[in-house]
Amino acid sequence: MPSLSKPLSPWRRITNVAFIGLSALASVLVLAPLVAIFGYLLYKGIGSINLAFLTKIPKPVGESGGGMANAIIGSVMILGLGSIFGVPLGIGAGIYLAEFGHGKLVTLVRFTADVLNGVPSIVVGIAAYTMVVLPQQHFSAFAGGVALGIMMVPTIARTTEEMLLMVPNTIREAALGLGIPQWRATLQVTLRTASKGVITGCMLAFARVAGETAPLLFTAFGNQFWNVNPNQPTAALPIQIFSYAISPFDEWHKQAWAGALILIVLIVAAVSAVRIVTSRGTMANNA
Repeated sequence: MPSLSKPLSPWRRITNVAFIGLSALASVLVLAPLVAIFGYLLYKGIGSINLAFLTKIPKPVGESGGGMANAIIGSVMILGLGSIFGVPLGIGAGIYLAEFGHGKLVTLVRFTADVLNGVPSIVVGIAAYTMVVLPQQHFSAFAGGVALGIMMVPTIARTTEEMLLMVPNTIREAALGLGIPQWRATLQVTLRTASKGVITGCMLAFARVAGETAPLLFTAFGNQFWNVNPNQPTAALPIQIFSYAISPFDEWHKQAWAGALILIVLIVAAVSAVRIVTSRGTMANNA
């Protein structure tokens, strides 16, 4: 039986190859800055990373050695607090916008989230300073977590909303048809169906705030010593990197590069770990 499809014309073949090539080039251009930044950080910072850098606190000015162990622990603590504040609020706001909200209030919440997503981080830091630091009369990791949590909320809320809106209505109707209350159907059926997209939004928000310095200068403030008390000033990698980078000492410049490399590695490791765990959970559910 003769084929009914006609062979592609030379012009269509050329156009197809050209667009495939442009798509591949665009992908390379997107990855090139990331590879260049990571490669340069690796070149400048790997020489200063050793056991002392990962386990010791900073040395006084003029003394060589020391490390950023306190800043690494402080960053983990502040980011953890920020996630505790920002993730539930962001997901809750996204659920409201997609599932329960109606009328002008939804438009107002959505507009507020979009505006907050574009507010400079230093403004968020000043707001957290006014709301938390001034009433407490001291800097703290708690205040830093509040600032980072505020910055995480709009990204998570809008991503959660879009992911939930992509879930087919037939899934909601099937759950409601079984007599499941709407709130339970939303949490156990709709949200679970969109969980991969929601988690991706949380990771994007986490990666965005992980390297912020300005909000932490107004809230956590920094600390040259060990501290695991969230109610006290706390060191963080972005603050330590900033302080070392503007100093006149070559030794501190080297450690600033090393700290920047560690920060990037921590972000990549955290995002990768969450994606691996969620992918395993998805495969287990499918099995």
